[in-house]
Amino acid sequence: MSYRAGIILLQEGKVALIERQRAGRHYFTFPGGHVEDGETPEQAAVREAREELGLQVSLKRLLAQFRWQGKWQYYYLAATSAGTFGSGSGEEMQSALPERGTYVPVWMPISEIVVQPVKPPELAEMVARFPNEGWPRETIVFNGQPPPQVKGDGVSNIQS
Repeated sequence: MSYRAGIILLQEGKVALIERQRAGRHYFTFPGGHVEDGETPEQAAVREAREELGLQVSLKRLLAQFRWQGKWQYYYLAATSAGTFGSGSGEEMQSALPERGTYVPVWMPISEIVVQPVKPPELAEMVARFPNEGWPRETIVFNGQPPPQVKGDGVSNIQS
């Protein structure tokens, strides 16, 4: 089974996203990517933040789990610990292959996240709502079913 892990990084009323142009479509995604063999979702989220954003992050907690486009997704609230935003050196950030599209790190005002094409939309709605209301105590599991167990425990403060 394939898994994806990503981060929710907030700063001064904005959220870090990856702006995508691919196959004639324009949209935004949360920084993250595929969990590689031998990697936990937490490790993948930290690695992807470094590759896509150029930032070292610490994970505060697992906020949401859900199935989207056939893959289980794990999203962590994160904080920056070092690095320069926009300096990611992952392969996708350097590639100009038309079939892969473009990847551009951006800061989007939280107030715009539900009116822009942000994927997955359920996560965008959650991020728009909870910074003001307070994050839920429990991890939100979308689709009403728990995801399968994967290696990793959602423990905070994993750093690279």
